[in-house]
Amino acid sequence: MNLESDLPALDARRFLTTHWTVVLRAAQSQAPGASSALAQMCRLYWYPLYAFVRYRGYNPDDAQDLTQGFFLHLLDRRALTRVDPLKGKFRTFLLVSLQNFLATEAERARCLKRGGKMEFIPWDTQSAEERYRLEPADYLTGEKIFDARWAMTMLAEAMRRLEEDYAFQGKAATFEALKAFLDPLNSKSPPSYEQAAAALGVSLSAGKTLIHRLRKQFTSFLREEVACTVSDPAEVDDEIRALCEALIASEGRLNP
Repeated sequence: MNLESDLPALDARRFLTTHWTVVLRAAQSQAPGASSALAQMCRLYWYPLYAFVRYRGYNPDDAQDLTQGFFLHLLDRRALTRVDPLKGKFRTFLLVSLQNFLATEAERARCLKRGGKMEFIPWDTQSAEERYRLEPADYLTGEKIFDARWAMTMLAEAMRRLEEDYAFQGKAATFEALKAFLDPLNSKSPPSYEQAAAALGVSLSAGKTLIHRLRKQFTSFLREEVACTVSDPAEVDDEIRALCEALIASEGRLNP
């Protein structure tokens, strides 16, 4: 599937309301709902950051404390006030900010007892460790793993939105029958076009059309998700290329 194929332009209204600078400004201003907006953002991106901290040699408990502490640092220390909202990619901003945080405040964070502060982002720690044990540790740097995990987060969020959209339209069965065509490498035995069409009770031509629409909508959602993490819509294609390169570098060795 070509993620860089020509697609309709992004919906400008959605881009403006979901641009990552909007979240940053909300946190800076301490406006009503700012904490929940930042928490929602953190729940989406926490695992790539957690995996990076673990790769730096911290044990699971310290990595959890440091990752939680990093998000609290963004809000409590007003670190976001130093961000230029017109420049940079959110992916790079978070990674550089985390590296600075580890360099300057890791000792303080390690001294905090687990549970000693309000938990800002609830997550399944056991699941996180099960995922981290499967991370390749021989040749990939922490930065490369972070970028690949970031790419997988973008793909997963686009897939989640697509599934919700099909369910809302009453087409959940269509999505289930065709979703393997979006990720054939992770599907145990992706069906043929003929099998998919037969499962849906449509002609082969109609089945191919449904698959084409599914892929096009998935790519559109993915582009919208990536657009939320860059400062300029013109950067979307470059960011998608960078994320594709990160996935290629991982050689499929990162488990979902």
